[in-house]
Amino acid sequence: MHTLTIDLGKRSYPIIIGSDLLSNADTFNPFVSGKVMVVTNDSIAPLYLDKTLAALHQHDTASVVLPDGEAYKQLNTLDAIFESLLKQRFDRGCTLVALGGGVIGDMTGFAAATYQRGVNFIQVPTTLLAQVDSSVGGKTGVNHTLGKNMIGAFHQPVAVVADMSTLSTLSDRELKAGLAEVIKHGFILDIKFFEWLENNIAALLARDEKATAYAVQRSCEIKAEIVAADEHERGVRALLNLGHTFGHAIESAMGYGNWLHGEAISAGMVMALDLSTRLGRITDGEQKRAVALLKAAGLPVQPPTSIDADTFLNYMYRDKKVIGGQLRLILLDKIGQAFVTDDVNIDQLMNTLTADYSSA
Repeated sequence: MHTLTIDLGKRSYPIIIGSDLLSNADTFNPFVSGKVMVVTNDSIAPLYLDKTLAALHQHDTASVVLPDGEAYKQLNTLDAIFESLLKQRFDRGCTLVALGGGVIGDMTGFAAATYQRGVNFIQVPTTLLAQVDSSVGGKTGVNHTLGKNMIGAFHQPVAVVADMSTLSTLSDRELKAGLAEVIKHGFILDIKFFEWLENNIAALLARDEKATAYAVQRSCEIKAEIVAADEHERGVRALLNLGHTFGHAIESAMGYGNWLHGEAISAGMVMALDLSTRLGRITDGEQKRAVALLKAAGLPVQPPTSIDADTFLNYMYRDKKVIGGQLRLILLDKIGQAFVTDDVNIDQLMNTLTADYSSA
């Protein structure tokens, strides 16, 4: 077991990384107060709900099971959580537990942020993507038909419990989607981690326990450092959105759930790499090297051809990083060093949006 800390002063909390954590009451007891509501989905519930409830047996515990999928990450679905909390008379001293992937984590966190104006919650991510990214940092919310994650709040958990054992039931497609966010951390901040990933991507795809544990730990270390420096994304935290302005547009335009988040982010990062090259910030060689790692991970390196440039732009201009109508993008100066810019000529951007990625 390894424990990291998100340093936010009085609101600091641990990220606990290990195996077989769900069956251990001591994992949860230090962070639980009041009645406990475990929120999960109908894919995860048969696998891990009973084990989690057993670990919480010392507490007055209930559960709510939501439908699985990005398509259900919406305000209407949240009402099932609120209805369960209200019918069972949960007060503001309660604790919610988000047992699942990024969708469950985001929705449970948003429910915790808004129920009786804010209650505690624990993140228990069961997918690689959630363990290395969405469970850490306090971003919560739901999608709107016009834009991804456009309705939400910053609300930090009291703990993150990343049980590596849950990855054994993860599909190959979900595993690869999680690797997109792992690779992103190497792109934006850590060339040594990027190089490690180049040398260990086959081991990660083969689910090597030692390699996977290190990838999760290092990704959480990088994100913890950034979140502690910029909790509400007014500066350096925006770097974590490399490829996301393009990727969120893909998710929205293609219909939520048709492309997994990590798949869309992979294609989005390829587009960000293309634009970085056009601007003369990275070399052709660096671009090819970065794309090669995504390809080796079995991730998409081409955006969908069915989205035209105007549609891309419409969704991109709804991005949360847009300020005063000005599009802001995260690009690379070199592998391991990202930057934020609002100084991108529309013609250069259009070239990226209309580029032929078939030979990537």
